[in-house]
Amino acid sequence: MDLSGASALVTGGASGLGFATAQRLSAAGAAVTIVDLPSSAGIERAAELGGTFAPADVTDPDQVAAAVAAATRAGPLRVVVNCAGIAPPAKVLDREGRTTPLADFERLVRINLVGTYNVIGQAAAAMAASAPDGVSGDRGVIVNTASVAAFDGQIGQPAYSASKGGVHAMTLPIARELARYGIRVVTIAPGIMETPMLKGLPQAAQDSLGEQVPYPARLGRPDEYASLVLEIVRNGYLNGETIRLDGAIRMAPR
Repeated sequence: MDLSGASALVTGGASGLGFATAQRLSAAGAAVTIVDLPSSAGIERAAELGGTFAPADVTDPDQVAAAVAAATRAGPLRVVVNCAGIAPPAKVLDREGRTTPLADFERLVRINLVGTYNVIGQAAAAMAASAPDGVSGDRGVIVNTASVAAFDGQIGQPAYSASKGGVHAMTLPIARELARYGIRVVTIAPGIMETPMLKGLPQAAQDSLGEQVPYPARLGRPDEYASLVLEIVRNGYLNGETIRLDGAIRMAPR
């Protein structure tokens, strides 16, 4: 797929995996629309890339529709990358044996899973209505972000694992459905990545986490995620799959 003159939309694009992806896509010739919360550094990040910032909560249909419309004004929407998400830990029972508030579970699943689905639906409609790429015949590719927690969830991650497991599980049926429009759907399941949240930990804690990875024994880098996104965009035979990007780690129970 040739990204020159095409549009790309990246949720959670103001930092971490999302911003690294926005940088890669911009360098490849795409006009990038960064979607993130109004409180984020989205305006500054979009300005760095010569792109557009569309403030939006991914769970809000109207805000996401406005973000997709902004992206299509920059060119045919060919790439959508879902990086928006949260990961607060919460056990089923707290230290006193009381049930964790159901609202906490619902909020995490709503942002990570329902938000991803909302973006997929709105973006797919815009892609399906566009003319196919003149070189490949593709209309676009949607890349979602799951997590190794979808497969190796740890204690304290029931909501996070459920949300990311849902992203993994819906990848194939959506890819099968959107195949008729020439739209591919692929998911990446990152391991322990060097995100802003982890970068805030003491260096000793970061090193300890990195040592759990078989090889290379370090945290994954955002640009390695972004590089895989670009390969998915370029490799037209990747579809309906979840790809682990984790240095061969399999998470322990805690």
